[in-house]
Amino acid sequence: MQAGKNISASKISQEKTELYKFPCYGGNGLRGYVADFNTNGDFLIVGRQGALCGNVKIASGLFYATEHAVLTDNYSVTNLFWGYYFLTALNLNQYATATAQPGLAVSNIVEVLIPLPPIQEQKRIAECLMQAEQSLTKYEIAQDKLEKLNLEIHLKLKKSILQEAIQGKLVPQIASEGDASVLLQQIEQEKQKLFKEGRLKKKDLLSSTIFRGDDNKYYEQIGEDCTLIDEEIPFEIPSTWVWSRIDTVFQINPKNYCDDSINAAFIPMEKINAGYGSSFEYESRIWGTIKKSFTHFADGDVAFAKITPCFQNRKSMILKDLPNGIGAGTTELKVLRPYGETINLWYILYFLESSYFIDEATFKGTANQQRIISGYLEHKLIPIPPFEEQKRIAERITHLLSKIGI
Repeated sequence: MQAGKNISASKISQEKTELYKFPCYGGNGLRGYVADFNTNGDFLIVGRQGALCGNVKIASGLFYATEHAVLTDNYSVTNLFWGYYFLTALNLNQYATATAQPGLAVSNIVEVLIPLPPIQEQKRIAECLMQAEQSLTKYEIAQDKLEKLNLEIHLKLKKSILQEAIQGKLVPQIASEGDASVLLQQIEQEKQKLFKEGRLKKKDLLSSTIFRGDDNKYYEQIGEDCTLIDEEIPFEIPSTWVWSRIDTVFQINPKNYCDDSINAAFIPMEKINAGYGSSFEYESRIWGTIKKSFTHFADGDVAFAKITPCFQNRKSMILKDLPNGIGAGTTELKVLRPYGETINLWYILYFLESSYFIDEATFKGTANQQRIISGYLEHKLIPIPPFEEQKRIAERITHLLSKIGI
């Protein structure tokens, strides 16, 4: 065992060329290529310097070994490949000096006692291990393919489940549950109530009503204006469902009006878990310290991240069990507050995680942090089932997602 020779880093090329054609081995393996060689033959190379000292490589032909590479010549009574597997199994790194830059002394390695099989048995051991390595490599490739396939299937299943759900194909319609148009009436009544209480502005009373005309086309009525929107309708929904705009059926980023001295929840983005569930943690803070410069929310609200990559990773939550029922968090959140009990919270959470909502979102901003464009959420069409059907849909989605391990 003998170390190679020093070579200037300026003489090592990272790419193999006509001039720099000889491999150069250092303490951590192949360093690059050089114009000259100092070794010719089949050798084991043990790295003797650096974090990976003790690693073993096989080098053949013409190559250059640096001072950090220990050339290990084998006598005729040892098989090169047996030597490689044996030295690797010895975990030579354990004999390195414990310093900031670990080093391996040849004088320590050569003192290690080893059991030496007959030469023919060495060959059989090496052949057996090579076959095992080949089998392991094939298994790893197959395993990687299987894991990738499982992931793709899971993602497609998730998308399919959510898409079927918001199209009314996941659970059967039940006539006794009525028509979702009743919910729109309840929403209008709740808006009038909040307006009288001073908690809603007059502009928020101007709602959109979407209906199917006698010509079987969809129209939208806003005040006295009626517009054909048939081309906007993305898919058919059951006759007991209705289409609406999100800003018609939800308050978006509403404000909380509370005593400044009470405790409230503070939820930064890192406290919201990604996934298809609703999981978050909060810090308890005095409301007066967080009510400004942050997005407000309260028990019964649904919130989601409006930035990438959190948006695609489905950072969303149903707010509940907050201190005094209120809280605030990052301004990168969008908050939806239903008008009364008209929209099931899990239904809207799953809607926000559907490919219909996510894949069609348009972003703007920097490459590292893009935001959903203003107006996308507010004007997005949402299919609304009767309230009891919303609950059945949400329960069915939860059950199916649990079946596929989400």
